[in-house]
Amino acid sequence: MTIPFEYPPTPHNRRHGPVGYADYASYRPWLRDEFAFRCVFCLRREVWGQIYAEFAIDHCEPVVNRPDLVNDYDNLLYACAACNTRKSEQFIADPLTELLANAVTIRSDGRIEVHTRQARQLVRVLQLDLPELTEFRAMWISIVHLAERFDPDLYGRLLGYPKELPDLASLKPPGGNTRPDGIEHSYYRQREIGELPELYRR
Repeated sequence: MTIPFEYPPTPHNRRHGPVGYADYASYRPWLRDEFAFRCVFCLRREVWGQIYAEFAIDHCEPVVNRPDLVNDYDNLLYACAACNTRKSEQFIADPLTELLANAVTIRSDGRIEVHTRQARQLVRVLQLDLPELTEFRAMWISIVHLAERFDPDLYGRLLGYPKELPDLASLKPPGGNTRPDGIEHSYYRQREIGELPELYRR
């Protein structure tokens, strides 16, 4: 069992399209919801720590190469501070299309196996195969497994959604929203209408 380190089976299609914020930090609530409150690279979850101390907004195409995309929502990613630091200004393959279940496998002992050239480049740049990250994954896999067996409440907290979910319908991006239908599928809205699953495993 490698929950919660299972990469998605298909490429991620963005649900939201806010436009016009002068500061990319203003996109944070949209990105949190977009990427299910976890790091797109290593899958670390918000509920495991402190949100603002441990998560950052990353630019898929580095600002040094594409300053015109500094505030472009489709160039922004939600990443833990560690992955954001390791990536820095390096150019990488798009994790939303390359870090998929058929390209990356996490073993129960935390080891990461890659099956494509693009995924291998991402793992190398982000150093996801470092011994300390392998141990980190192994530890969390064990914790989640033990919680599932012996502490259902803890299991729910570890694999559940944050208590505070951003109400995207209350936000008004200066340039509008190119994908307004995404708000109806936001986690806040799903909780509001009673359709939010208790857990999310991926």
